[in-house]
Amino acid sequence: MDASALGHPPPQAALARSYLRFDALLAVALFVGGLISAALSAVAGLYGDQQQNNMLLALAYITLISVPLAFRRRWPSAVAVVVSLAYFGGVSLRVPEMYAGTIAVFIALYTVGAWLTNRRRARIVRIVVIAGMFAWLLTVMFLQATAPTDTGLSRAGVFSPYVAMMLMNLLFNGLYFGGAYYLGDRAWNARVGRDALEERTAELEAEREVTAAQAVALDRVGIARELHDVVAHHVSAMGVQAGAARAVMDADPALAREALLGIETSARTAINELQRLLQTLRTSNDVEAEASTLSLDAIPALVGAVDASGMPARLTVVGEALPVAQFVQVNLYRITQEALTNARRHGGAGATADVRVRYDEGGVEVEITNTGRTKTYAEPGMGQTGMRERAAVSGGTVEFGPRSGERGGYRVRVRVPLDAAVPA
Repeated sequence: MDASALGHPPPQAALARSYLRFDALLAVALFVGGLISAALSAVAGLYGDQQQNNMLLALAYITLISVPLAFRRRWPSAVAVVVSLAYFGGVSLRVPEMYAGTIAVFIALYTVGAWLTNRRRARIVRIVVIAGMFAWLLTVMFLQATAPTDTGLSRAGVFSPYVAMMLMNLLFNGLYFGGAYYLGDRAWNARVGRDALEERTAELEAEREVTAAQAVALDRVGIARELHDVVAHHVSAMGVQAGAARAVMDADPALAREALLGIETSARTAINELQRLLQTLRTSNDVEAEASTLSLDAIPALVGAVDASGMPARLTVVGEALPVAQFVQVNLYRITQEALTNARRHGGAGATADVRVRYDEGGVEVEITNTGRTKTYAEPGMGQTGMRERAAVSGGTVEFGPRSGERGGYRVRVRVPLDAAVPA
């Protein structure tokens, strides 16, 4: 059973070299400290007459409690068992060393709680070791309490010095093992929280990169849509007017001159709109961009320009004008402009256009119809995609479709409710 099955991710996929190097240095330091402690304890007579002064036995004991700590993070439970058994054996055999062993057992139990990914096993290993140590301690205390002796601490009285010493041993061991257990769990929980925070930070960074990429893509789409609407409309008008001028240049120079004047006007208008678009793109967030002059009030001039370019067009306004958001007016204007451009481009000779702007209590609707051919609309291009996008960001809907009847043609209808919620 792994950590993920227990609801906790492992602290790390593989141990870093710095951890392994630190554990090796810890084992060396504890080995050297154990040798010094054993030598001094032998001189001081730690266990009195029962002390084992065999230095080879002391060396083996110190090796067993220190060397396994170099692998404590790789195999926490095995190291804890080996170190605990070595400590139990050393104290039972009266090896003159206690302090390095006490530190080694604490580190081993702490490591089980802090690094063993199988939390159920970590809990069982520590409980078994601690229970075994207390059972051994209580057994030794019972044997000492029942053994006849005339030396050592006095046992006279209800709360004798001997009883006080035993209670102090129990308190010390309770704090010792409880501290190892608690600190191990605390270190594990802190590592799990840190790993979760790092994972969340990585997710937020990835989301930030995705959001930035989406913002760039949306900006590109917006720029492409604006450029298409500006260039396609005016270049289409210039193409129609240039063709008309060429056709009548010899027969009617005055009409040809008028058509060339229309080309000049369209070119200037296109340049002005492109400059306005570039100025908007170059404006920083700290400087308010110049408000667009495109609005529903500019649709009559747009229809007039189309009519002057050679395709008869008329405008009808139904209802009283209502307050409409500026960006919605810009989008409705651009949709009308694109629909008229398509009518002029695909309608063929003799095509006419009709624009109707309707205001009612629910919102505003613009309908652009034209006569002429319809088969060229079978495959929608960037223009219709741009109209859909403009209608969507305005909170409205747009419909496309060929007209029925003898005159044929095409219809574009866009409607924006006044209380429309703009989607994200």
